[in-house]
Amino acid sequence: MTQNVTQWLDEIKALKQQLVEMRQEREEAYASAINWQQRYETEAQQRRVEAKLTQQTSELLQQDIQQLKGRMQPDESGTGRTPEIQAAVGELKTEAELRSRLMQALVECDRLNQALQTEQANHIQTRKSLTNALGDAIGTLSKGKE
Repeated sequence: MTQNVTQWLDEIKALKQQLVEMRQEREEAYASAINWQQRYETEAQQRRVEAKLTQQTSELLQQDIQQLKGRMQPDESGTGRTPEIQAAVGELKTEAELRSRLMQALVECDRLNQALQTEQANHIQTRKSLTNALGDAIGTLSKGKE
């Protein structure tokens, strides 16, 4: 009978030790989850700021495009030139100057188009990164709850 009691006491001690170990693992898992959540929140905040800046830049570029389009609209005379453009063209004396000015305008147009495409690509990449970060955080939190 003493042997049975000793055996039960040993089993109770082993179960208590397992319980202590499980509680410690649980606390470590909670700490890890909190750490990952803080990292996710920091990353998400950074992405939100980046997305806002990208959106603002995109809006500014769209405004620039609209302004440029507005300049190309016909004026009252129907010539399609604003007074600024008329003055600039009036200053040109030779065909070579006109060609040079046209090349500059085309190069600037290409540069602006490239900048817009780069901004659009960056916007897409930011959206993908945010989606991936959100998926990773949800996955981590789901694993922590299991």
